[in-house]
Amino acid sequence: MTPATTKTTKNDRRSDDLSNETLIGWLRDMQLIREFESRTMQAYQQAKIGGFCHIYSGQEACAVGTINSVEKSDPVVTAYRDHGHALARGMSAEACMAEMFGKITGCAKGKGGSMHMFDRPNNLYGGHGIVGAQTPLGAGLAFGARYEWEVLGTGTKKVCLCYLGDGAIDQGAFHEALNLAALYSLPVIYIIENNGYSMGTAIHRHTANADNLIARGKSYGIESIEIDGFDVRNVYDAFKPLADDCRDMQRPGFVDLKTYRYQGHSMSDPQKYRTKDEVADWKSRDPIASLLHHLMNERECISEDAWSTMEDEIKTVVREAVEAAEAAPIPDVDTELASDVYALPMDNLSPSEDYKHGLKNPLM
Repeated sequence: MTPATTKTTKNDRRSDDLSNETLIGWLRDMQLIREFESRTMQAYQQAKIGGFCHIYSGQEACAVGTINSVEKSDPVVTAYRDHGHALARGMSAEACMAEMFGKITGCAKGKGGSMHMFDRPNNLYGGHGIVGAQTPLGAGLAFGARYEWEVLGTGTKKVCLCYLGDGAIDQGAFHEALNLAALYSLPVIYIIENNGYSMGTAIHRHTANADNLIARGKSYGIESIEIDGFDVRNVYDAFKPLADDCRDMQRPGFVDLKTYRYQGHSMSDPQKYRTKDEVADWKSRDPIASLLHHLMNERECISEDAWSTMEDEIKTVVREAVEAAEAAPIPDVDTELASDVYALPMDNLSPSEDYKHGLKNPLM
């Protein structure tokens, strides 16, 4: 797999209208994700984090560029490589790290872990560990948002961002979700974070017509575009108009977002399926370095000293998040094991002593 090239011309960029402060903020967010993931790997190797753990390093421009193209009120749902989306959406590093440590101060009280970042105040609905399982949820969130606006008259026009990896595009649930999104004109954008590999299998080995993924979306009558996801300004330039149009017209979208992960599929991945030269080739286009170069040499709005200070500040934030996670208590089994299971408890909602399957309707 070779790096994609940016198709947007320098003289025709929507991002040129963004303020220096906005782009510096994006730089901070991307560096926060990078540093957070570095400390996450360290903590995992020290056995402070258990279970599965999927690192987002290299893909920072994807989450930051797309999430900053929509409103805070728009729902977001993603797969299990979700730390970057959580931080880009506004979750604190402390809540995110504590969740991975399985501590009560985590965003899901330590019950979800690395693959299940939820942040209701920021309208982030996970973090889902089953491949493709979030795609019907994306359609559902879009349906709910449109219903509130169009039928109940209690909301505003929204657009849902639903992220998935290239390995999930062959799941049946995804195609069912695309079909319903197109059929009912649901405002959901399916964003394929196409890093070229499904675990250890290259995309051309598991997906037919791999060089033309947007044909999948187009076959359902959905507007579908390709974007170079290694340049955050390019992501914004191409994604923002699509998101605005899907919101305005209340219809779905499909994006093949070309990117690359620097680390393995998960922390246990030996990465024998790709060469060091391939990884180095992609790293030569690093999205953080690219934005930093633009801000330093083209906009001239950040200096070497300011960048160094920012790096130090971010390192402090993440270090303190790790320290807080280490110090926080684990969830209390007696009070937390059965809590947060049902939002609206009902009599006989779950099987009990007086319920035998087939003999009594638990909802009556």
